[in-house]
Amino acid sequence: MFTPNSIPYQQQPGFQRTYHQGRLSLGLFFPLEAFTGDTPSMLDQVSLAQRAEKLGFSALWFRDVPLRDPSFGDSGQVFDPWVYLGFMTAHTRSIALGTASVILPIRNPLHTAKAATSVDQLSGGRLLLGVASGDRPVEFPAFGVDPEQRGSLFREYLKVFREVQLTSFVPLTWPGGRLEGQT
Repeated sequence: MFTPNSIPYQQQPGFQRTYHQGRLSLGLFFPLEAFTGDTPSMLDQVSLAQRAEKLGFSALWFRDVPLRDPSFGDSGQVFDPWVYLGFMTAHTRSIALGTASVILPIRNPLHTAKAATSVDQLSGGRLLLGVASGDRPVEFPAFGVDPEQRGSLFREYLKVFREVQLTSFVPLTWPGGRLEGQT
């Protein structure tokens, strides 16, 4: 269904930039700025990313925080990680670009697979995909997800994600969706 890069993960540019046996690598979380309130200014983010790349940082990491929860204690990342990653892909050349982490149980696994594949292809294989089950209580009911089911949904959605990355339009069924596919 989606056309993943067929190179083994150990040979992907993002993996090679970040992981070296016996060596520490450093990455940065973006946006990289101190700010008050809910919204970073986003000033100079491209030049900061380019400088980090030039200085040899291994990766830029982007959080997936779908909703602001004032009681959670941080404002997190208020921008959509896929849009932000696409933007940074266009302004960097070699630094790995990572998600920390995409919350699978509240996202449609087909949308997640398409977005991840798009960023990975556009960046030349630099995407490092981190995934999680989520931890912000307000997000689950807002997206119609039972928080008690997040573990099983995580496993199911990850399975769907992997299947559509590896196969070509096969029939699939998961909680909340069905892909008719071709037999």
